[in-house]
Amino acid sequence: MPSFLRGTAFAPYIAVMADIVLGLFAILAGGVMLFAGQFVLRLILPIWGFFAGFAFGAGLFAELADERFLGTVLGWVSGFVFALIFAIFAYLYYAVAVILAMAAFGFAIGAGLISALGIDWNWVGVLVGLAFGAALGVVAAFGNMPMIVLAVASSIAGAVSIVGGLMLLFGTLDSATLTRSSFSAAIQSGWYWYALLLVLAVVGIVAQTRQRLAMRRSINEAWYAERSAVV
Repeated sequence: MPSFLRGTAFAPYIAVMADIVLGLFAILAGGVMLFAGQFVLRLILPIWGFFAGFAFGAGLFAELADERFLGTVLGWVSGFVFALIFAIFAYLYYAVAVILAMAAFGFAIGAGLISALGIDWNWVGVLVGLAFGAALGVVAAFGNMPMIVLAVASSIAGAVSIVGGLMLLFGTLDSATLTRSSFSAAIQSGWYWYALLLVLAVVGIVAQTRQRLAMRRSINEAWYAERSAVV
C-alpha cells in the first residue's frame, strides 16, 4: 500500500480496495482471454501487453527502490505507465503484440517447469523462463504460427488470471505481497484452486477451438484481417 498511509486508520481499507480492484480487473480481463482470445485478437494482445507492462513497471520500481511489489504510490504509477506504453505498442504493431503475448506465455511455461521440478525460484528459474519466452515470442512473430496456439495460450492465461483474481477477492492473495512465488504457494495450499484452474483452461480451449475456420488461419492472418475490418 502507499507508504504515507502505512500505520494510519485508512491502511486496512486501502489494502482491501487494492485487492478488490486488482481482483475484479483480473477476472474481467481473464474472462475475455478465456472465451474470446482468438475472436478479438487486437483486444486480447493489448490486454496481455497491459499486464506485462504493469508487472514490469511495478516490479522494476520495487527492485530499484528496494520496496515491496505495489508497496508505494510510485510503484503503482510506474506499473500503470509501463502498462499503457506496452498496451499501446501492442495495439499498433503486430510484432510487438505477439512477442509480448507469447513471451509472457513462454515465461510462464518455463517458470512453471522450474516450479514443477521443485527448484527454488532464483536466477535459474528466471533464465529458463526468459529463454522459453524469447523463443516462443520470436517464433510467433516471424513464423506462421496457427491460431490454435493462441487459443490454448489465451485459455491458460485467462484461467490463471481468473483464479488469481478470485484469490485476491477471497483474501488468499494479498496485492501488497503479490509475487509469482506467493501465487504458487497460494494455489498449492488448496486442491480446489488447481481444479478450478484446470477446468477453466479446458473450457476455454474447447470453446475457442470449436470455430474450425478460425483455427485454419495463422495468427498473422487473423491480425491483419481484424485490422482491415477496423479500417
